[in-house]
Amino acid sequence: MELIQKKTNWLQSLANPTRFMELSGIILPWLGLVAVIVLACGLFMVMRSPDDYQQGMTVRIMYLHVPFAWLSMCCYTLMSVSALGTLVWRHPLADVSLKSAAPIGATFTALALITGSLWGRPTWGTWWEWDARLTSVLVLFLIYLAIIALSRAFDDPTKGAKAAAILTLVGFINIPIIKFSVEWWNTLHQPASILRKGGSAIDSAMLWPLFTMAIGFTLAFFALYLARMRTEITRRRVETMQRMAARRLRQKENVK
Repeated sequence: MELIQKKTNWLQSLANPTRFMELSGIILPWLGLVAVIVLACGLFMVMRSPDDYQQGMTVRIMYLHVPFAWLSMCCYTLMSVSALGTLVWRHPLADVSLKSAAPIGATFTALALITGSLWGRPTWGTWWEWDARLTSVLVLFLIYLAIIALSRAFDDPTKGAKAAAILTLVGFINIPIIKFSVEWWNTLHQPASILRKGGSAIDSAMLWPLFTMAIGFTLAFFALYLARMRTEITRRRVETMQRMAARRLRQKENVK
C-alpha cells in the first residue's frame, strides 16, 4: 500500500505544469540522445540486412513504413487516453497532451501513407488501392487533421479542448478497424507477420533491424512529444501573462 501511495503521489505531482517542466527538462535531452543513437544503430543494421528474394532492395522501405504505421496508431491511442483525462479526470495536462500529440501523429500517418505508396508501387504494381487497410489509414489521417482544426476553432480554449476530446474518442473506433482490417476483409496487405501465433514469419536478419528502427522512432516520438508539450505549456503561460497585463492596463485606464 505504501508503494502504491508513493506512485500515486508521483503521478499527481506530474499534474503540476511546473513540476512537469522540471522533470521533462531533465529527461528530454537524454531521451533525444538515446533516440539518435538507436536510430543510427538501426540504420546501420538496415544497410547490412539482406535483400528480399522477391522484393529485392525495395524491402528496406519496410524499416520506415512499419514504425510509421505503428506510431500513427500508438499516438492516437495516447490521445484517446488524454481525451479521457480531459473529459473524465479533468487532468490539467490532458488537453496539453492531446493538442501536442496530434500534429506528430498526423505527420507519422502521412509518412506511413507515403512510404506505403512507395513500397506498394514495385510490390503490388500500384501507388494506391482503395482497400480496407489503406482507406482506414487515410481516414485516420483525416481525423488527425479534423482534431487539429477543431482544437483551434474556438475562441474559448476550454470549449475547444472538450470538442477535440469528444472527436478523438469517437474516432478511436477506427483504430481496431485498421488493426484487424486484413483479417476482416480481403486486402492487398499481408496478415500479421510479427506478433502472431506460432512466432514471427520474418527472418531474424530482418526482424532485428525492424525492431531497432521501431524502438528508435518510438523514442524519437516521445522526445518530440515532450518538446511539444513544453512548448504548449510555455505558450499558454505567455498568453496568460499577456491577458493579465492587458487587464491591469484597462484597470489603470479606468482609474484615470
